[in-house]
Amino acid sequence: MKLRFDAILSCSVLVTAFGVCGCANMQDRSNIPDTLAAPANQVLALEAMATGVQIYECKANGDSPSKFQWVLKAPEADLYDSNGSKIGRHYAGPTWEALDGSKVVGEVKEKYTTQDSSAIQWLLLGAQSNSGKGIFSRTATIQRVNTRGGKAPTEGCGQAQAGKVSRVPYTATYNFYNPKP
Repeated sequence: MKLRFDAILSCSVLVTAFGVCGCANMQDRSNIPDTLAAPANQVLALEAMATGVQIYECKANGDSPSKFQWVLKAPEADLYDSNGSKIGRHYAGPTWEALDGSKVVGEVKEKYTTQDSSAIQWLLLGAQSNSGKGIFSRTATIQRVNTRGGKAPTEGCGQAQAGKVSRVPYTATYNFYNPKP
């Protein structure tokens, strides 16, 4: 597991630095918890490496306006295939958009907290909508796994910082599942 993790970390560093990486077999899917499993009537259609940022804003807590907290605004990441070729991007929605114009918007179904306290949660998402003709046109389920970084800032968030935006680097593997033919 350590070797695999180091290989993915090295890949994310190369993608960040050079925009390319040969990341064959990016994710060992055997370590994905059952709670994040895709439905049995779906097949893996695409595995993509994301490198980018999670964008947070310091805002007043809706329930207690005198208290402030970092709130996720949106992700902003590029998506790469196993050969290191850019295939799309990930942004608010959450939305994944391929270079071929197809899109999928997801909705969180399950969350899984990893043992890495600096990493954002792993997720299972269901497709809310699909558009275009291409790699995301039939996506039904998305997994976000193997996350590194991306957690809300630990620096203070109070009235003096209200409206401040923080861009926290992260990497993740996204697995996209389609219905079986």
